[in-house]
Amino acid sequence: QVQLVESGGGLVQAGGSLGLSCAASGRSFNTNRMGWFRQGPGKEREFVASIRWSGPRTYYADSVKGRFTISKDTAKNMVYLQMNSLKPEDTALYFCASVPLGSGTWDDWGQGTQVTVSS
Repeated sequence: QVQLVESGGGLVQAGGSLGLSCAASGRSFNTNRMGWFRQGPGKEREFVASIRWSGPRTYYADSVKGRFTISKDTAKNMVYLQMNSLKPEDTALYFCASVPLGSGTWDDWGQGTQVTVSS
């Protein structure tokens, strides 16, 4: 079983920055890709960013390109999301997720960490 635990959420003013972390653990943790998703108030969950576990490829939603940066530490089984120039519309519950090797879907999810951006 895989556990994903997010941390680093909080309250920040518009224009500010916040960094999120996701710690992955479990004997069966073996990922192809890690990513971040978010779900704002009254909205559906949406993709934010992802990163290949082997290799440097990263992917971003258009809404966060140039403001958010996803990174990883494969030795520590950690993935990070640095969020700059935050906007009130970035307010959401942010989830860490994993696509296991051999799977084509986001099978493993964390519980989420709340990010609130005040105007």
